[in-house]
Amino acid sequence: MRFSYLLTFVALLVLSLISAAIGAATLDLGTLGSDPEALRLMLASRLPRTFAALLTGASMAVAGVIMQLLVRNRFVEPGTTGTTEAAMLGLLAVTLAAPAMPLILKMSVSALAALVGMGGFLILIRKLPPSQPLLVPLIGLIYSGIIGAGTTFIAYQWDMMQYLGVWMSGEFSGVLAGRYELLWLAGLMTVIAYIAADQFTIAGLGRNASISLGLKYRQVMALGLVTVSMVTALVVVTVGMVPFVGLVVPNIVARMMGDNLRASLPVVAGMGAGMVLACDVLGRLVRFPYEIPAGTIFGVFGAVVFLWLLLARPARA
Repeated sequence: MRFSYLLTFVALLVLSLISAAIGAATLDLGTLGSDPEALRLMLASRLPRTFAALLTGASMAVAGVIMQLLVRNRFVEPGTTGTTEAAMLGLLAVTLAAPAMPLILKMSVSALAALVGMGGFLILIRKLPPSQPLLVPLIGLIYSGIIGAGTTFIAYQWDMMQYLGVWMSGEFSGVLAGRYELLWLAGLMTVIAYIAADQFTIAGLGRNASISLGLKYRQVMALGLVTVSMVTALVVVTVGMVPFVGLVVPNIVARMMGDNLRASLPVVAGMGAGMVLACDVLGRLVRFPYEIPAGTIFGVFGAVVFLWLLLARPARA
């Protein structure tokens, strides 16, 4: 376990240094102490972008593992349950109704919409037979597609497709100091999730078992749903949608470390942060000096892993 923590830390450190050194403008890390322009570039662009990618990956991975525990299905995450699409719908609605509203209030409306969307998904899957776990992600994908189609239609009617494209892209090229700080709230939600890790683990046993063990099931469910909706809204508002992070990372970590959430959650957060940052770095290198959004790269990788999980482990979901 300590080796996993150490390996995660070292990988994040190396990726962070690479991210800080790469960009359209030439920057020598060794000149930061003597070159004011280099230091200004680092503080205004490179470090905020690196922190944004790390916070996005960590918070989305943790949100994914919480959702999997609450739904009791390994094949769900905010992007496959309509939560992300509902957050974009809420953000689109508040942008149309009150474009001058402060960003924090827009985020709050987006989080509320994400919570409602997630509640709709939970209502839909209540009647699904527990012996058919693959129906849950399939229903989630259909549900997400319906909400996404409605959001696209509204955006098209009101000439907001450009805004919707930004929210769906999941890219970090526009991140600067002063434009990403809301993501630290997402980081705070991951800390809260770690504090409540044991309660989420018990909640994952099901309602009856949790109550028999003395858990306040409704309160834990509410905390989990609020955490997932807030993280989703914060990420969508700040950098856009990064698909499959909450699906791929928890499943990979569970294969390596098992289901002890208290022990594995730091690795889940670290691996999520590292994979998103690695995709961002790769997106900057593939067509340098042009960029491919990190969400696009992770979406391709995540889709392949998602299909593999659906086909490889249907009986142990």
